[in-house]
Amino acid sequence: MLKILFIGDIVGKLGRKTVAKLLPQFKKELKPDLVIANAENLAHGKGITEATLKEMMEVGVDWFTNGDHAFDSGTELYNRALPILRPANYPPGVAGKGWTIIEKDKFKILLINLLGRVFMKQNFDCPFRKLDEILTNFTNKNLSAIIVDIHADATSEKIALAHHTDGRVTACLGTHTHVMTADYQITKKGMAYITDLGMAGYAEGVIGSAKESIIKTYLEQIKYPAVLPETGRVIFNAILITIDPETKKAISIKPIMKFININ
Repeated sequence: MLKILFIGDIVGKLGRKTVAKLLPQFKKELKPDLVIANAENLAHGKGITEATLKEMMEVGVDWFTNGDHAFDSGTELYNRALPILRPANYPPGVAGKGWTIIEKDKFKILLINLLGRVFMKQNFDCPFRKLDEILTNFTNKNLSAIIVDIHADATSEKIALAHHTDGRVTACLGTHTHVMTADYQITKKGMAYITDLGMAGYAEGVIGSAKESIIKTYLEQIKYPAVLPETGRVIFNAILITIDPETKKAISIKPIMKFININ
């Protein structure tokens, strides 16, 4: 059996502290073969730096997916041999890659990163057609699993993509909204699905940010900067998927939600 632990959006320094504190414990307990995390909020909530990426690699994250903040810190990281994807449906010619084959022990895992279009500011290429295009190139490959991170705002878009991919991929996992949803399941065709994985970060604010400036923005309709606390009560969200590598079908999906205090 193949076990994959996928962590929700890691939000800022406190999110990184959360992962550093809890991931070694979960790896010891759950013994995943591969650990993946969404990293688009890694560096103070927007984008990624080499230092923040390596910080998470050192505590046990193997590969990173991304989202609409992928290039907030520039494009340079994506031209280097680092274990990080950017969404595959950015236009042609953009730095980086949107999918990769990960070889881990005896397993070969195809990891695909996609970005939704509903409520997004930019006009990205169609994630549905991009996924079809990628999968067409792997119909006869000897893969153990196909994992998709659909980083999207609208639940309807994530669910529609799940139906579009059901039976063709091992797992279709939503990220971006930072709140773990309760619809985790294995479909009749053997695909693991959840609308959103949640996050690792500050638990007593608004999706990782301190609540005061967010509430003030809603009250006054003036945009105030988000503030990311560096201490406090945190949440760690992830799922553990167990897969039959012979069939590429998911056998089980286990949600993980843990709260701790970090000072």
